Amino acid sequence: MRAVLDRVKVRWRMKGVANTAGLAAFFIAYFWILNHPQFEVTQMPVTAVDYWIPHVPAAIVPYATLWVYLSLPLALMTRSAEFRSFGVAAFTLSVAGLACFYLWPTAVPVVAGWSPNAADSLLRNVDGGRNACPSLHVAFAVFSWVWLRRLVADMGGPAWVRFGNAFWCLAITLSTLATRQHVVLDVVAGAALGAAVAALNMQWLRRSSHGSFMRYRSPGTS
Repeated sequence: MRAVLDRVKVRWRMKGVANTAGLAAFFIAYFWILNHPQFEVTQMPVTAVDYWIPHVPAAIVPYATLWVYLSLPLALMTRSAEFRSFGVAAFTLSVAGLACFYLWPTAVPVVAGWSPNAADSLLRNVDGGRNACPSLHVAFAVFSWVWLRRLVADMGGPAWVRFGNAFWCLAITLSTLATRQHVVLDVVAGAALGAAVAALNMQWLRRSSHGSFMRYRSPGTS
């Protein structure tokens, strides 16, 4: 726990500003594209799996935790190379996803079981079920999972933390289906996008650090 707090304290003001500014810029671009479609909106096809997964309004809880989950890698970073690479990769992921929404606007059809009076209906009221494919919710969850897996390993975290990290990512991914915000094809595309960007990001880091992350040394150690 002490090691985690030490990491969080490193450049905490810069981390807070960067995280807030990044999210604000993303949502400004996201809602502009959402409200100004340049091409005809395509409805995504529904598969049998979409009907198998029940509508669970309470899934809005793990769905909403993405923004906490996405903030954790940045909070645990300590080195300038990590900050830069994470920022560039997150920007690349955002641009790729938003470009898809701009050039090929998509929407999620109403799947059986969804109710306009459900607790999670606010989500569809806000974005109309559009900007569907790829699911950036899933893309950023997968991207964060890869980063947290690397940082936890670098810290020597126990197995239960690694399991919790994977479970959290999976819960966010499934919540996009259970809230009817996305269909399976959106999720697959989002996972592929997030994994691809994360893989390139990790490769870049390995090369820049000569094959491995430099281990964090707590203040006062030599």
